[in-house]
Amino acid sequence: MTIVEGGDSPSRLQGKVSAMIVCWILGFGSLVSWNSMLTIGDYYYNLFPNYHPSRVLTLVYQPFAFVTMAILAYNESKINTRRRNIFGYTLFFASTFMLIVLDLATSGRGGIGPFIGICSFVACFGVADACVQGGIVGDLSFMLPEFIQSFFAGLAASGAVTSALRLITKAAFDKFDNGLRKGTMLFLAISTFFEFLCLLLYTYYFPKLPIVKYFRSKAASEGAKTVKADLVAAGIQTKDSFLQHEDNARQVERLSNKQLFLQNIDYALDLYLIYVLTLSIFPGFLYENTGEHQLGTWYPLVLIAAYNVWDLISRYLPLVKFLKIESRKGLMIAILSRFLLIPAFYFTAKYGDQGWMILLVSFLGLTNGHLTVCVMTAAPKGYKGPEQNALGNLLVLFLLGGIFSGVSLDWLWLIGPEYSRALLKLFSRNGNMISREDAFDKPYVG
Repeated sequence: MTIVEGGDSPSRLQGKVSAMIVCWILGFGSLVSWNSMLTIGDYYYNLFPNYHPSRVLTLVYQPFAFVTMAILAYNESKINTRRRNIFGYTLFFASTFMLIVLDLATSGRGGIGPFIGICSFVACFGVADACVQGGIVGDLSFMLPEFIQSFFAGLAASGAVTSALRLITKAAFDKFDNGLRKGTMLFLAISTFFEFLCLLLYTYYFPKLPIVKYFRSKAASEGAKTVKADLVAAGIQTKDSFLQHEDNARQVERLSNKQLFLQNIDYALDLYLIYVLTLSIFPGFLYENTGEHQLGTWYPLVLIAAYNVWDLISRYLPLVKFLKIESRKGLMIAILSRFLLIPAFYFTAKYGDQGWMILLVSFLGLTNGHLTVCVMTAAPKGYKGPEQNALGNLLVLFLLGGIFSGVSLDWLWLIGPEYSRALLKLFSRNGNMISREDAFDKPYVG
């Protein structure tokens, strides 16, 4: 049988702070490559001005993430979580490094060939994201809520840090030849380093922390098969025949994925709605539909930075007990209320100045991070280890589904105004018809 660490309670075991720090770094590494791609969007708009890089790359990324996550969530009880996460971080590391190689090989030239190459590596990001986010969240769901909070804070920190670095590199390299490209190379190099660091921490350090070994041993005793490789890596011996017999007996007792979904359908819908709204605005709308203001080329970078900073801050707010929303009805009401931001963004982009837009973007980030952590820490409570792991995977699936839907709906900011304008132009002021070709004589911008 699994040897559990002396029967100590989690509060007495060492390594809680270290585990929280590692969880933060693992979260940071899960999105640092993708956030770097979003933050250096101005470089890709310079290379590929006609391809809508922020929207197209996001739309490439999300289907691969969602489909991969759906497959992994369906088979989560049979998958070796350790191999899954190691593969994910390895793929992140290799894909980020290959972006540098591609840019060097093409000497920073534009064109359809390099753009397709970038899209292929972004698709790899999507696969890696599904492996890592679902795997880590499922793993942490049967540990302490603080671990999930730290992981999601790390996700947000990747955006905040890359935004800050982008502002610094833009100021430092803006006046140099190829300054934009030099800043981009620096970004990708930093991302590659952090992906390699995450790979080392997860593979060699995290499994050996006493508190992590305790929770994984506890999950194994409740029938979880996904932690066996992690227990072996931590030096915990198991008797396979007995463990297999006990696993089979307990597997019958655990709730199925369908039962878990039906019991937590509101939490799944919460995450879907949070990210449908957020990704229908961020980042495509901020890059292409906010017009021109006094900040000039700095304007979209400032908006991205404002979102990322407040998204990071808000993920620590649930640590303050009276700010944490635990009511399921309260969460749903707060999440549905966010949809008022859609008309707010539309009219602010049309009539407001840059100060109001920065305020709105900050509020978008604030609510996104806070509500995400509230849902993810509340949902797994009351379940056994295997069920918590399965539920964590299901919640990440709906989160990615919301992102996929959001980035698809984001195109309506372009399509809607363009066709509305065209329909209005089909009739002249005196009611006479004009040609369809004249109606579409100019592309819609902003």
